[in-house]
Amino acid sequence: MDPELPVVRLCVTGMQAEAEGRTAAARELFQQAWDGARDDYEACIAAHYLARHQRSPAETLRWNQECLDRADLVGDERVQGFYPSLYVNMATAYRELGRLACAHRYFVLAADRAADAPEGQYGDWNRFAIAEGLRDTAAAAAAEGDAEAARRGRVDVGVEGPVRELLARWCERGELKALGLTLPAYLGYLGTAGDRVRLRSALHRVHAARWLPDEEQTWVERAMGAVDVT
Repeated sequence: MDPELPVVRLCVTGMQAEAEGRTAAARELFQQAWDGARDDYEACIAAHYLARHQRSPAETLRWNQECLDRADLVGDERVQGFYPSLYVNMATAYRELGRLACAHRYFVLAADRAADAPEGQYGDWNRFAIAEGLRDTAAAAAAEGDAEAARRGRVDVGVEGPVRELLARWCERGELKALGLTLPAYLGYLGTAGDRVRLRSALHRVHAARWLPDEEQTWVERAMGAVDVT
């Protein structure tokens, strides 16, 4: 985003107010950004921040929908990187309203656009939120008969068990190196071929270092075998 845009400057100042705990001031700044938006792109930015300061889940959903609608109207490369976060926000709003099947559909849309998010911590945060949301809402999608969406929302059963067992063991005894290598790949696992390669590679690095007890080395081998990269 262009930091010289008045709307962006207002939103940056609003984010600073948020960080300082001045919630009312932040909301007023975001409202000023919305009131001063000159086109759909600027309105999209302002609506995103206004959505964070609504008093009810329904109003939060309304502003997130406004933000998404404006991004659709812009329809060019300026908003391409917004979509993973926009869909996550829609999904989260539906989840807070208890509409879990709707939430799941938006988490699926977010997963489809996850690669559009910038790399780094922002992209990682999006992947973690998407993966968690897919797992949490898959059962609701299945209950409504959306079998394909439910299937996409589950970490492979063969992967989930062995990897979670390893992570639980490492958390219990504070095995930080193994957690540091493996946890990001697991938390951001969306079931794509690239995700499987990342997870298996992380497990392989831990296994190759051979600092784990023999029993855990065997568990790592089992988890590696469960991650199909073909």
